[in-house]
Amino acid sequence: MSTKRIAKEYQDISQSPPSGFTVNLASEASIYTWNIVLAPPQSSVYAPGRYGIQLVLPTDYPFKPPVVKFVTRIYHPNVTNDSLGNVCLGLLKSDVWKPSTRIIAVLDALYNLLIEPQPDDPLEERIADEYRNNKASFETTAKQHVNRYALAEPVFPAPGAA
Repeated sequence: MSTKRIAKEYQDISQSPPSGFTVNLASEASIYTWNIVLAPPQSSVYAPGRYGIQLVLPTDYPFKPPVVKFVTRIYHPNVTNDSLGNVCLGLLKSDVWKPSTRIIAVLDALYNLLIEPQPDDPLEERIADEYRNNKASFETTAKQHVNRYALAEPVFPAPGAA
C-alpha cells in the first residue's frame, strides 16, 4: 500500500504543485526520497530565498510520518541552526501524525512556517527568544542568512548519502 499511495501523492503534487514549490524525486530508483525547492512568498522574511528541503518517507508510510530536513541553512526557531536542518513541525510528531495526513499538508505546513514561525515549539530556543523579544534583530539575521545561503539554487545530497 505504501508505494502505491506515495506514487499517487507524488503524481498529484508533480502535476499540480502547491504555490512556491518544485518537487522532484532524489533518484528515479526510489520514490521514498523527494527533493523539494520552496520559494517563500514575498511577504516572508525568507524571500527571495530558495530553500532545498529533503523529504524522506519511511517504508511504513503513511503509518509513520516523513522525515523532513532543510538542506539549505535557514535562521528559524523551528529548524536547527546547523547543517542538519532538522525541522520541528507539529503534524510530523509521531504522537500527532495520522495516517490520513497527506504530504501536501506537510508542504502547506512548511510554507506557513516560513510565513509565521512557531516560537512556542522551537528547536532553537535562542532564536525563538529573539523572534519573540526583538523581531527587528531576528529579521536582520534571517535576511543575512537568506543572502548567504539561499540565493543560489539548492544543492541536494547525492541519493543514498546521509
